Amino acid sequence: MMSGELYDATHNETLLSLLTQTQERCYDYNRLRPSQVTEREALIRGLLGKTGKRFKIISPFFCDYGFNIEIGENFFANTNLVILDEARVSFGDNVFIAPNCAFYTAGHPLDVAQRNAGLEYSKPISVGNDVWIGGNVCVMPGVSIGDGTVIGGGSVVVHDIPGGVLAVGNPCRPIRSLY
Repeated sequence: MMSGELYDATHNETLLSLLTQTQERCYDYNRLRPSQVTEREALIRGLLGKTGKRFKIISPFFCDYGFNIEIGENFFANTNLVILDEARVSFGDNVFIAPNCAFYTAGHPLDVAQRNAGLEYSKPISVGNDVWIGGNVCVMPGVSIGDGTVIGGGSVVVHDIPGGVLAVGNPCRPIRSLY
């Protein structure tokens, strides 16, 4: 799954079990009251691969495995964050994510027979430091977003975005430098 090669995501009992366990943990997290700060933090720290000391993820939050997700210091994600972390997803320090954003490391083959057989691939996503991602943004498999970049709301990020730019659109493209 982590190699970038095709793998069986539909029939692999180990992966299916891990997905179910993570769905249960996300369900528990999303059912906690906002005032249950200690319980929420403990659950997320146990779910994610790495966290900074200070972070906040507003419910609901969904991920596939959790252990492939790394968040840096001062991470903030607003409501309805979805991370399909079949491959590593890393966020640097001071990353702010608006509502309804999705990060998808998983993809499906163009070949219909492979796709119908339940095969998929995954490619890592990397988000640098000091990045702001606007509402309703989708980041697709294999994308890197550089330090200090702003991704405008509604963008679909299918290619790497350099640091220090404002990038928008579908497909998302840099439109100007921020420095």
